[in-house]
Parts: sequence; structure tokens; C-alpha cells
Amino acid sequence: MLRHLTERTWANTIVFFTFIITLSCFSRYISTFIFFGSYATSLYFYLSLTSNAVSEERKLDNLGKRAPSIPSYAPWGLDILFRALYAFTQWRNHEFWYYAFSQNKNANNQWTVEAMTLGQRLTFTADEENIKAILATKFQDYGKGPQFRKEWKDFLGLSIFTTDGEMWHNSRMLLRPQFIKDRVSDLHTFETHVQKLLPLLAGSHNGATVRVDDLFYRFTLDAATDFLFGGSVNSLEDSQADFAEAFTEVQRTQATIARAGPLQHFVPKKSFYKALDTLNAFVGRFIDQALQLSPEELEKTTKSDEGFTFLHALASYTRDREVLRDQLVATLLAGRDTTAVTLSWLFYELSNHPEVVQKLQQEITTSVGLNREPTYDDLKNMRYLQHTLNEVLRLYPVVPYNVRVALNDTTLPRGGGKDGTEPIAITKDTPVGYSTLILHRREDIYPSPSATFKHHLEFSPERWENWTPKSWTYIPFNGGPRICIGQQFALTEMAYTVVRILQRFERVESRDEEFPMFRSDIVLQPAKGVKVAFVGRT
Repeated sequence: MLRHLTERTWANTIVFFTFIITLSCFSRYISTFIFFGSYATSLYFYLSLTSNAVSEERKLDNLGKRAPSIPSYAPWGLDILFRALYAFTQWRNHEFWYYAFSQNKNANNQWTVEAMTLGQRLTFTADEENIKAILATKFQDYGKGPQFRKEWKDFLGLSIFTTDGEMWHNSRMLLRPQFIKDRVSDLHTFETHVQKLLPLLAGSHNGATVRVDDLFYRFTLDAATDFLFGGSVNSLEDSQADFAEAFTEVQRTQATIARAGPLQHFVPKKSFYKALDTLNAFVGRFIDQALQLSPEELEKTTKSDEGFTFLHALASYTRDREVLRDQLVATLLAGRDTTAVTLSWLFYELSNHPEVVQKLQQEITTSVGLNREPTYDDLKNMRYLQHTLNEVLRLYPVVPYNVRVALNDTTLPRGGGKDGTEPIAITKDTPVGYSTLILHRREDIYPSPSATFKHHLEFSPERWENWTPKSWTYIPFNGGPRICIGQQFALTEMAYTVVRILQRFERVESRDEEFPMFRSDIVLQPAKGVKVAFVGRT
């Protein structure tokens, strides 16, 4: 306890005594009232902070053990905070996380650590048992928390991604029916926008270099807005579409705000609010149109495939504009980004693995030929295609870093004590960050490399033919009650898009000179883009 208490209080102690010494030096120049008033006030605040620290440490000792600490050499852990922010700005978040875990010298379990920054205790984990506790077995003890809602409210409001408890449950019950199989298996919307995408992938001539990640972002935005609102932004036809640019800017600034912690008030927000106005105006127009329909007209629309939209379905359950806006924007964020970044990473890997492209081509030709549109069942029956999607999600999970806040005093099941096997104490309001990217890339959760199982950092769909991940070591769509309700929608859109592209093009060639780096504003995207060339069939 003494060591952790010292970590909490040493900077405050230095500041307090420095202030008292300085105050004493200037005592002859100030009145007795000001001198004793300043002394009493500073003493009060110092003792209050120290008392709170002692109380917190006692509570932690009663709850469980502590995880190893990330060492700090600056007051209030500012060096840790700035190291994390610097890593974020340089697209090297993963390096900060690996550094953090490297400070844990426990050979039994090195994948959970803690740190103190600005008086706040933080916990970081990539341990599957701890992640399982956060997402499932101790689900009631961990949530988004009020601070997260405050930071994200302008963008995502009180949607499924920001709420806890009954409010979250109501959001999930509202959205879940929109992702039933009958809706997910309706591929007409995908086909419409794929046909606009394919000529752009071809470029100015056969084998031309294209920035494929940009095209995938525009494609998925068009498909998502069409599915949600019944009207696409058509960013594939107009790359400068205001909504597309605004949506990107809102995400960029929001990610910076979330990572800046107590320094978030210094983040410039002028462009954020301007972009948010554009986003809200676009969504609001469609909400107005939907709310002009009577409940009877809405019910009739939702029972018909023609004219059905996600918005109409939601509006038949609630006519609250704010609820509709928040849920639509949250679903748009998930629907656009999940598919776009996964397709970008997939074609980055395919452009470097022609043997995988060839196997996919063979499966596609055998299953549906080179012209027929695949059905939902066709896609599900293409085993090698499914293995390929699993593999890209293993190496590049969509949301690489996530956070939950303790809603009660609780524990994590392991990582504490001398041998790393005892529960870790977690007090209420403690943020716990977890990383699926680090989890999926841990060497110790995989078999040793062999002729049938390549090194875990290599892209190899074949590994899925005779291998199943251990429980909670593969969670690209999270897990537990908050598991992504749109995962089948995303997987279907990705599979459909891959099939249609490889029906049209014979080869995918890399034009990247180096690895594109990991950018993780919210999702894991290629920081430098993905440049490839699609070679058509002769």
C-alpha cells in the first residue's frame, strides 16, 4: 500500500511544500491574514487529497491485489499521458500498448498493467479472461460510464454505443429486429453500389493504380445511407460530397477528444461543430420525411420490401427525433466503417498474396460462376471465403482499442499479486482499457508454427481449416451482451463485395511501397492508404 500511496501523493507533496516555502519567503510582503489564509487553504486541499488517496488505497487493498504499474518519472504521470498521445498522433498506438505490457515482468501473466495519470488510476489489459469478465461474466459491473457519455454526446448522443443499463437495453431491443436474416440477406442494395464501385476500381486503364481504401469508404457510406435512409449520399459519384467529408472530420476530432482525457478542453473544435451541423442536417432531412408519415403508413411500409428503410422501421417504434437521430448516426458509424476498413485490409493482404486470390477465384467460379450474383446462401457456403474474412479480422480487428468504466467496486479475475494469478482490485469509476489488436496478436495463444499453421502474424486463411481459436481469444465483434448486432450484415456485405470484385478482376497487385501503418481514430484503418491495381480478365 505504501508504494502505491507514494505514487499518488508525491507530486502533491512536493507542490504543497514548495508553495509553503515560497509563501514563507514572501511573508514579510503580505498581510498576516493573507499568509495564514493561504496556508490554511493549501493545507486543507493537501490533506483532503492525501486523505482521499489513503481511503482509495485501503479500499483497493480490501478488494484484491494490484497489477504491475507502468513506471512514471514525471508529476501526476504526465509522461505516460504524453507518451500515449504522441503514439496516437504518430499512428503508433500499438507501440504504446506493447511498451505498457513490457513493464510487467511477471512471466505468468504479462497482459495486464495499471498506471496513475493526473490522480486517476487506469488499467490496461489484453488478457482474455479479464476481457471476458468485462464483456460477459461481470457485465453488470462494467459499462460506458457518465464520462464517456459526456465526451461522445454531441456525436453519438444517447445511442446504443454510449449508454448503459435499461437505456442501453432499450436501444438494443429497438435496433435488433432490423438485422434479422430476411433483411440482411436482401442483397439488392449492395449490388446497386457495387456496380458503381467496379468501374472506379478499374481505374483509367487496365492495371491502373487506385487508392482502394478511399473507394471502399465511399462505397460503404453510399450503401449504408441507402439502407438506413432510403437515399444514398452518392459519394462514389461525387468524391467531394459534403456529408462524407463532414463525417470523417467529426470522427477525427472525436477520437482526439476521447484520448486527450483532462486535456480535451484544449482540442480545437471549430471544424468539429461545423461538420456536426452538416451531419445533423443530412440526417434530419430524412427524419422529417419519415415523421410526416402516419403510423399506419409506416406500418404498411415496413411490411413491404419496396420502400423499406431502417429509418422507417425505427420510426414505427418511436417518433422521438432525438432517439432516431442518435441511433441512426451510431448505426451509420458502425455500418460504414466496419466494412470499409476490413475490405481495405483484406485487399492489402490479397495484393500481397496472389495464391489466396487464386483459391478465392476457384471457389467463386465453382459456386456461382463469373457472372451470376451470389445469394446469401451462396456466400455462407463458400468456406474459403469465410476463412479469408476470419483471417483478416484476426489480424486487423475493427475496433483495436476499447474502454469500459467500473460501475461498482469490483475485480478483474487475474493479473494481480506476485505471481499474476490473483484478482485485481477495481474501484468504481476506474477506466479499464482493453485491446483486441494486442490480444489477437499474442504469440502465446497460438500453436507453434508448422507446415499446416503459419506464424501467427502471417496472413493465412488456411489456418482456419483445422484450427479453432481458444475461447475469448478471437473477438473481432466484441462479445457478451454487447456483441455487435450488425456483424452478419457486415460479413454479408464484405463477402458479397469480394465475390463481385473477383468475378470482374483476375488479379490484384500491390502498389504499396511500405506497410500502411495503423491509424486508430475509432476503427483500425490503414494510415497511409492502400494502393493496388486490379487487372481485368482477358
